Amino acid sequence: MIRTISSREVYRNRWTRVREDVIERTNGQRGIYGVVDKDPAAIIIPLEVTAEGEFVYLIEQFRYTVGARHIEFPQGGWEMAEVDAEEMARGELREETGLTAAKMTYLATLQIAYGVMNQQQHVFLAEGLAMGEAEPDAEEHDLVVRRVSVSEFEQMLLDGVIVDNCSVAAWGLYKVWRERR
Repeated sequence: MIRTISSREVYRNRWTRVREDVIERTNGQRGIYGVVDKDPAAIIIPLEVTAEGEFVYLIEQFRYTVGARHIEFPQGGWEMAEVDAEEMARGELREETGLTAAKMTYLATLQIAYGVMNQQQHVFLAEGLAMGEAEPDAEEHDLVVRRVSVSEFEQMLLDGVIVDNCSVAAWGLYKVWRERR
């Protein structure tokens, strides 16, 4: 177990808090640990089953931290510590894609990059989809919604076209959940 000796906030904005902790390890050695605190988020797997097959909806957007556009499942948070996870997932889905879901199935809660960040991500499967009007945030002005077949999506994973670890983890979780139903 690691014991916290002291903690100080070094940065804060609407989305993120960064703190630096002085810690003591079980062997008595002291050190510094940097922690990024973020409020909970949701990731949504929008799955559409038709006579033509199974499809998922993805978004493509510019991710500033890596300086490139990337494709991923709709995801995000509301910058609030206390939220109803399903309400947030429904809101993020509608905001980013315009989709509403007749059925939302909670799959699990995962930790995102827990080596440096303290953020939970609630994983939901969205079914019975209906298209409406997207309402992206200012940071999401360049979102592109894509509807792709499940086989195309899985090939994108294998080809490294989709590199978002949250999307990959959510899909793997969904596949295990589906197999065990």
